[in-house]
Amino acid sequence: MRSYDTDTPEAPARIVVAAVLADSGLDKAELQLLERNSVIPRLGMSPEEFDRVVHEFCDDMQIVSLRDHSGQLALDRETIDQLLSDVHSPNLQMSLLGILLDVVSADDRLSPGELTVVSQAMTRWGLELHAVSSHSKPISRSPKT
Repeated sequence: MRSYDTDTPEAPARIVVAAVLADSGLDKAELQLLERNSVIPRLGMSPEEFDRVVHEFCDDMQIVSLRDHSGQLALDRETIDQLLSDVHSPNLQMSLLGILLDVVSADDRLSPGELTVVSQAMTRWGLELHAVSSHSKPISRSPKT
């Protein structure tokens, strides 16, 4: 799976894409949530840039993903961890977790794949649900050193 520079807009966008696709498809409710909550601009991306990340992610999925028991493509924990490792900023992690929680609850169903992405993000980043700040704030990034 390709890698993006740490804390660039593509890094969290790819994690959002992983959450959207974790239940094996583009769900209308999830896409509407991305638009309604202005997630793409909050990530610092244009719709075209986000679409590019979606396409790159799908290309990568065909190469690195596994097939689950139903034959659908799924990411393993190691690959999800690789995606999460590209986001270092604590503020970005907190905002992104809020976005992920919104995305996976948009269709009122929590799939095992969605649960894996969210729980791994919480574990990797050391975050707890009660600590998630308001999702409506813009994503803030730490300045590069």
